[in-house]
Amino acid sequence: MNTPNYQTYRGLPAVAGLCTLSDAMRTGLSVEECVGRLKRYHYALKRLHGIFTARITAEPIYELKSAFSLHAHYCAEHVAALRKRVGEMREPPLHLDVVPSPALEILFDEILAAPTTEALVLGLYEVALPAVVTGLEKHLADTNPLVDHPSLRVCRFALVELNEAAAFGRHAVTCLVDAKIRQQAAPWLTLLADCLAAAGGLDGTAPPATNPITRQYSAKPYKYDGVPKRDERFPDPYNMGVNAEVFLYNPTFPPEPKTLMMFYKRLREIDVPEMMASILAETPGKPWDYYRDMTRQLWDEARHALMGEVGFVNLGVDWHKVMINFTWSLGLNTQLKPWERHAVLYFIEQGLMPKTGKRFEWEVATASANPLARLFQDYDWADEVLHAKIGRDWYVSEFKTPQEAVKFGDECWSKVLTGWRSWKEQGLTQHRNWWPDVYRDACDKWGVQPDPQILAYHETYEATRADLKNITGSA
Repeated sequence: MNTPNYQTYRGLPAVAGLCTLSDAMRTGLSVEECVGRLKRYHYALKRLHGIFTARITAEPIYELKSAFSLHAHYCAEHVAALRKRVGEMREPPLHLDVVPSPALEILFDEILAAPTTEALVLGLYEVALPAVVTGLEKHLADTNPLVDHPSLRVCRFALVELNEAAAFGRHAVTCLVDAKIRQQAAPWLTLLADCLAAAGGLDGTAPPATNPITRQYSAKPYKYDGVPKRDERFPDPYNMGVNAEVFLYNPTFPPEPKTLMMFYKRLREIDVPEMMASILAETPGKPWDYYRDMTRQLWDEARHALMGEVGFVNLGVDWHKVMINFTWSLGLNTQLKPWERHAVLYFIEQGLMPKTGKRFEWEVATASANPLARLFQDYDWADEVLHAKIGRDWYVSEFKTPQEAVKFGDECWSKVLTGWRSWKEQGLTQHRNWWPDVYRDACDKWGVQPDPQILAYHETYEATRADLKNITGSA
């Protein structure tokens, strides 16, 4: 590493600016050592992806549903990058499905089975994710930055997004976990620490501890919960008292109040991650590109819901007055098989492609006085074109013709039974017409008088679409 007399041409940076000459002369990880670590990061992120997706549906807190959707997307992307890198390093067959350590398997099984939201965020964001970040940072410190530059890039890019996720998690823990909860969780957190120690750390570089490990929450195998849950800001999740689509396509209504309905449609899309998570959680054995693409769409749908929230907040309208139902995700998750849910998703997406679909919503937003609505619909439209492609790649490709794929989706959709009347009879909802309150709030912010005709709008889903078609703002 001694280079006292070596000079580069005219003082230009050596080694393409990657590092110093001394760093490039450092003996770092061998290919075997590098691959061993990469496989552990891969396993950890793959398991984290599975936990994030599996817990979206039954997690009641909206902010966590959204964050889990994003963090699952991050994990899926970096798993794909790690798989590619391992495949470049004399590794066929890759053996990426091999569990690198029984202790790591218990660690992620325990977090997956965490019985409460508080335990889940502790396991995810205080134990597992920081362990991955530490492993990646150690890889950067230990490897030779010249010879292992492709791995270095994979680790660096992963760290950008995983550090962002970890920062969210630290904040979430401070918001959700008090001293009493932490004390109750202490024995379990010790178990998770013991798992990491027994594995020799997440990257396997430390001497493995020999403490006995006894499963706690994962002693009983985890079972996916497909029934969507919502927090107290969603007081009437069975409410189907306002038909946004009928309002939106009424040619006599001006574009400004229609933007409100589109914000509602966007916010209502939180039910799409709830449903898509069920497909991912209950569809094993697919190529990783399937999970990556589907998780990208899942995050996009969560992002659309966030657009709706931001749209209401920007107008100064209290979105808690809008009854965001979960009847679509509830119906599909509890009445259809995973493949049938995918069929319905594709069927709905095809209905969004004509001029009466996403283009129409963008045109309405453009005609309004709300530039944010126009921006949202512009990107929403672009996303749905991508989602149609994902559907063609992973759903339509299983059929002889696209027409057969659409027909099957229609048939599956027709299987979903509505409990519209029974929900009211059971006292689960009155299907209250929430539109007047929201419209009045918006008019107050706009400084205009409510239009009596628009104020009086009240058309329920039952009156026009008893089969529940198109009640989701998605897909």
